[in-house]
Amino acid sequence: MSDQIISTIPQDNLVRITHIIYALHTLSVVMGFIGSAFIITTFLTGWPSIVAVIINYINRGNVHGTFLDSHFGWQIRTFWYALLWMTIAAILFLTVIGIILAYIIAVGAGIWVSYRIIRGWIALSEFRSMPV
Repeated sequence: MSDQIISTIPQDNLVRITHIIYALHTLSVVMGFIGSAFIITTFLTGWPSIVAVIINYINRGNVHGTFLDSHFGWQIRTFWYALLWMTIAAILFLTVIGIILAYIIAVGAGIWVSYRIIRGWIALSEFRSMPV
């Protein structure tokens, strides 16, 4: 399914924008590695990922019908699902008895975000679409 053929070839500048979006998300993850926060926290609250999601929404119509559309959906879903997991972790953290589970969810979500960015960027470099 990820190797589906899409009829419209995207413009070079849109491919470049998609690389920039992955780079911005990667910068947020790297900031999480080197900082004191969780990867997921930095991914959701760091300016690079917020800017990346805004760029996704602004350019989403421009990539419709190309393999980049699947990447934009992949990036947007990664951000919103990460936010969902962090919300769940925050609620568990507030319960005190769920602190350990909240920590596990935050670390797991950080690993999941890192995986999705790496997988997506590799597929983009190979001009392949992402699963929908």
